[in-house]
Amino acid sequence: MKRWLRMCLETQVSLPLFTIVLLAVVWAATLHFIDSEEVAARELAAESASEMIATYEAQVARSINGIEQTLKVLKYSAERQGARGALPDLQAHGLLPSGLVFIVSIVDAHGDTVASNPAAPPLNVAQEDYFRFHQQQRSNYTYIAQVMRDPANQDWHLHFTRRLEDARGAFAGVAIVEVDPAYFTSGYERSRLGEQGVLGLVGDDGVVRALRVGDRQSFGQRIDLAALQARPGVPLPASWDGVKRYTAVRQLAGLHLSAVVGLAEGEQMAAFAAQRRQLLWEAGVASAVLILLAAMAWACVWLGAKARRRIRRAQETYAAASESNMDAFFVLRAIRNKEGAVVDFKFAAINSRAEQLTGISRSELRAQTLCGWLPAARHNGMFERLAHVTENGGVHQEEGPNATPQLRAEWLHWQVVGVEGGVVAIVRDISERKRAEERIYHMAHHDTLTGLPNRSLICDRLQQSIAHAERNGESVLVAFIDLDSFKLVNDTLGHNAGDELLKEVANRMVGCVRREDTVGRFGGDEFVLVLPHLDDDPQVLVPLLNKILESVVEPIVLEGQKMQVSCSIGVAVYPRDGRDSDTLMMHADAAMYRAKESGKNNCQFYMQEMNAGMEEKLALTDGLRKALAENQLSLAYQPKVNLESGRMFGVEALLRWQHPQRGNITPAQFIPLAEENGLIIPIGEWVLREACRQARAWQDAGLPPLVVSVNVSARQFDDPRLVERVASALAWSGLCPQWLELELTESMVMRDTAQSVAKMRQLEAMGIALAIDDFGTGYSSLAALKSFPITRLKIDQSFVRDLAGSADDQAITCAIISLSHQLDMRVIAEGVETEQQRSFLQQHGCDEVQGYLYSRPVPAQRITAMLLGEEVADEVTMFAP
Repeated sequence: MKRWLRMCLETQVSLPLFTIVLLAVVWAATLHFIDSEEVAARELAAESASEMIATYEAQVARSINGIEQTLKVLKYSAERQGARGALPDLQAHGLLPSGLVFIVSIVDAHGDTVASNPAAPPLNVAQEDYFRFHQQQRSNYTYIAQVMRDPANQDWHLHFTRRLEDARGAFAGVAIVEVDPAYFTSGYERSRLGEQGVLGLVGDDGVVRALRVGDRQSFGQRIDLAALQARPGVPLPASWDGVKRYTAVRQLAGLHLSAVVGLAEGEQMAAFAAQRRQLLWEAGVASAVLILLAAMAWACVWLGAKARRRIRRAQETYAAASESNMDAFFVLRAIRNKEGAVVDFKFAAINSRAEQLTGISRSELRAQTLCGWLPAARHNGMFERLAHVTENGGVHQEEGPNATPQLRAEWLHWQVVGVEGGVVAIVRDISERKRAEERIYHMAHHDTLTGLPNRSLICDRLQQSIAHAERNGESVLVAFIDLDSFKLVNDTLGHNAGDELLKEVANRMVGCVRREDTVGRFGGDEFVLVLPHLDDDPQVLVPLLNKILESVVEPIVLEGQKMQVSCSIGVAVYPRDGRDSDTLMMHADAAMYRAKESGKNNCQFYMQEMNAGMEEKLALTDGLRKALAENQLSLAYQPKVNLESGRMFGVEALLRWQHPQRGNITPAQFIPLAEENGLIIPIGEWVLREACRQARAWQDAGLPPLVVSVNVSARQFDDPRLVERVASALAWSGLCPQWLELELTESMVMRDTAQSVAKMRQLEAMGIALAIDDFGTGYSSLAALKSFPITRLKIDQSFVRDLAGSADDQAITCAIISLSHQLDMRVIAEGVETEQQRSFLQQHGCDEVQGYLYSRPVPAQRITAMLLGEEVADEVTMFAP
């Protein structure tokens, strides 16, 4: 036994044994370190996938929330204005998303596409899954169909749809927003996802809606979401390409849709694989060195020097890596008392970034202890956390606002790693990232022009105010504000001036409200006020609303011109007028329209009958769309008489609407609706063609020619194709231009004098007579009137009505007659109903008249009879200007 012990103590035996033991230790440590690094690398890959799924989920949620908002607005407008009126109305208010990215459409209850933006060929979708889903189920959420294409859109796209219902709650069709699947994977970043990473959206049915791997886009595959969710953090082979990936799946709230992010195992573990090769190589070198030491004892000094050089090289590598890192490194060695408890930390090493963050040199910092440099560390929890990691090991990390004035940053991310004898604190300045996040949040929830809360934030604050009011038994006031005559500012001074006006009005409104109130821009020239914390009497805020009216109406200088706009305010109050945000907004909007109808520049509180008025307006608008196609419109003609001869020389064409259920609808009811909805353009073209056709028919019947006058609305006059439409009507009817007269209102032609004169010159060049209707009620200047190619002025009936007893009306009428003759124009008075009026007009030189004294507006057949009656007289004289 002793002999064997002596043999083991001999160098030739102990050296190999020691070498074997040392090799075992080296390889055990290396393999253990490799295993630890592999676990860390896999955990990092899984954490990266989790972080990226959170980011991707937020991006997709924002995109889909925007689509859902569009669908809700589309549903709201379609159910109240009709499928065909919804898109034009939303387009006019700038509420439709970009047609370059989204296709918005509405289908009726039979599956026929009735409206789309951009315009698309008609298509029946009754057999599509999403249509049958909404038809069979009374759903109140967005249905997301599988990727598909149809004859109207040959590109693959996703359908986001919502059910439309009529007033009785029955199925009325579907509102659709279509978008390219690649829209949801456009945020693919190779720097984070690599070439084989995955971004995708998968329905609850397991069918892929959008999937991107590198540059490859795909969809339609089936994925077992349950299998992916059952083994989080474990790389699983993908069903579509067999590549193993760390996959994270996140169900999108409120949607039958999940976001999927995958990181290829090969790419994520590439760095670890390289590190493993490096470690194995180093372990092999160490083994070789040990074997060499055992075989060549005499070279121990040289081998020791080599080992020291390798250690120095490793230290230099660490130092270089530490110095080039953007994070601040603090190596802290624990200072213990006699009992072994940690009482402080000594700065063992710091890098350059740490010097910049602290503003102190390395030598100065190494000369201090942690608590000596940061006395507050013992009170704010920092020292306790560092001591805990020192004693128990592991990793602790957190981020938040910087509470340490000695560190030059607003926001910090801390990572503390326990090492032997102390800890390593890795500190990163994340102030810029936080500021970027705040900017992104602000941009997502505020209007870019005025900086006010946008629609999304307004709705959120309104819902919060309602919830708070419900808990505390309070009221919430919602005011819908629309600027009056804002379009005139844009048309006359341009959109830049309009933007400046919106910003100034926004500032004025903010200056009028309380600190807890919200002023937001809903879109265009519409603003919304949310005024919470009210008692049972909302009338206490009437002075505030009046203050806003007064503030907005104050003049403002735009482009060197003083402009003045007013606003109309509609108010709804929670809980009296509604218990949810959508109802309150709808009722406030209805009240705002009542304020518009009441003369503008006023405030109206919501009343129940306003809904009835809106429904009546919608019903008339819907009926007006059908009136032209179903021949419900007709023309009546009122004779125009020459005062000198007493003969009829012309007629004025007046539009009439005979509704099949409502009977006769007065022009005062439906003409403003036609103007508002743009229907006046096709209706006005029909009036022009019908009047020309009838005038030509009278001539073809051998009757004396009559000048037929047709009224042109403001919207018609602004139509770039007005001259073309007039020429087309004359060519179609065969009527000579000299027998057509267009009546323009005084205020219409004065909006843009230069443009009006140019258009009127074109009409005059065709041989058409032009007249100024309702003269005296507008704001013409003599200089402008002199430049207009006008042949006739029409005295407004408001001056003719009281001619017998009003000296002012007599003076104005005489002045208009004199002015007309001085400008070589004929003058005609409308609304002549008494012999006294006729006598006064004739006595003071009025050329022509029309009114009930001679005839009411009558059908064309009555005009024919009148003309035949004149032909049997001894002398017939017809006057044409």
